[in-house]
Amino acid sequence: MKLGLINSAFAQAGKGTRFGIEQTKEIGFDTVDIFTDPLDIDDAERKLIRTVADEVGLPIKSLCFVAVGLIDFNPSVQRFHVDRCKAALDLAKELGCDNLLLVIGEYIWQKEVIPPEEQWRTGVENTKLLGEYAAELGLEIAIELEPFKLSLVNTVDTMVKFLADVGMPETVRANCDISHLYLMGIGPEEIRRLKDCLAHVHLSDCNGKVHGDLPPGRGVVPIIDYLREIRDTGYDRTVSIELEYSPEPDKIVDWVAEAYEKTDAMMQALDCRG
Repeated sequence: MKLGLINSAFAQAGKGTRFGIEQTKEIGFDTVDIFTDPLDIDDAERKLIRTVADEVGLPIKSLCFVAVGLIDFNPSVQRFHVDRCKAALDLAKELGCDNLLLVIGEYIWQKEVIPPEEQWRTGVENTKLLGEYAAELGLEIAIELEPFKLSLVNTVDTMVKFLADVGMPETVRANCDISHLYLMGIGPEEIRRLKDCLAHVHLSDCNGKVHGDLPPGRGVVPIIDYLREIRDTGYDRTVSIELEYSPEPDKIVDWVAEAYEKTDAMMQALDCRG
């Protein structure tokens, strides 16, 4: 497996694109994921991402993208977000990514007023549209399992059902986020059920109670146990560290380096980095 980093770690600390990508390579990562919105960046930023990644020899594996409006009850909002996601897929293709990491959102109004089955159906239908476009571009969509009680996809059961309902196993696949699994009470052994549909993996730690995205070792997640199960599925793609909102932004390089060292040590112990 390759070890990557989502560039939001540096971006949220107020560091620029060039600094973040260059530091990611210098620390030792194999790959980088980009968290951005094609509607919020200009041509110069798009070119900068590609140019710096090429300069340092760091492949961009995934474009991380949140599109909660895909399941909005207003058709106009849905159409906007389908088009927005297609623009993200175009950017992912431009950057040479393997996949678009997609967060599809949550049920509204506590599953009241609008039947949850309708929101589910809307999510499935719009994801199919995006899956068809992704297939044309030679990309995958990796659906993220979120650790929140009203998220459409927040358990292995809902992930399996969502992917089955979309029915595009070669294109619309699963993202496995280790701290999200732990927060939802999903044990490492449950990863076996995702063996044939894993497209991408996120890794971070947390306090076991709330979403944290901490460096490994700063929380309570038995990360190595999850990594072992991921390895044993035969997964041999990218594991990307996700670090958000460092409490000490001026020490972000140390924060990222710590996460790298702890994760690399676990992967070396499991003989799964290569």
